Amino acid sequence: MGTKTADETGAETAGTTTDDEKAAVTETDAGDEVTAQAPHSEESADEPAAEHRAPVEDGSAGVGQGAGAVVSAALGFVSLTGSWIGTLAGARQTLVGQLQTSASSGTTVARQLEAIYGDAWQATALWAGLFALAALVTGVVVLARPAFGSPARPQAAWIKSVSWAGVVLGVIGLLLAVLKYTDALLGLPPAS
Repeated sequence: MGTKTADETGAETAGTTTDDEKAAVTETDAGDEVTAQAPHSEESADEPAAEHRAPVEDGSAGVGQGAGAVVSAALGFVSLTGSWIGTLAGARQTLVGQLQTSASSGTTVARQLEAIYGDAWQATALWAGLFALAALVTGVVVLARPAFGSPARPQAAWIKSVSWAGVVLGVIGLLLAVLKYTDALLGLPPAS
């Protein structure tokens, strides 16, 4: 790309010049684009040109992905430790079981255990499984997001780490929820 300055094209320069007069005019080969450049000084010679600087990110890049990663990890943690809604569902099911067993006088001990404690255990396991599934799906979506976005913007390492933590916690929580729901893990004791 051949460029010429105004000094090279034969323009006259005066002995005393102002800042505006010191600016050189550059024209490109296309001839339709003319830009003014400030003269090079000792200070600006050490700094790289503006077009060669790395783009500055505005700080908001990846905020949604970061939030999704944290939500995924939090949901996975809740699936393992229990949630308020799971506790409420378990308590409600316990109350329903107590009402059913008190209404019918001829129920067996096994049926009373199942109605009062077993159904509540399964309700708690069901909610834990839903939280685990939400953690798993959210983590996978955050990890898959860069494949559908701009390839020039790589995902931050901490976002990947937290997303993977959410996925792992979701898988563990889902496995435990299934084991609790099917009574393979801490099932009801025999009523004999």
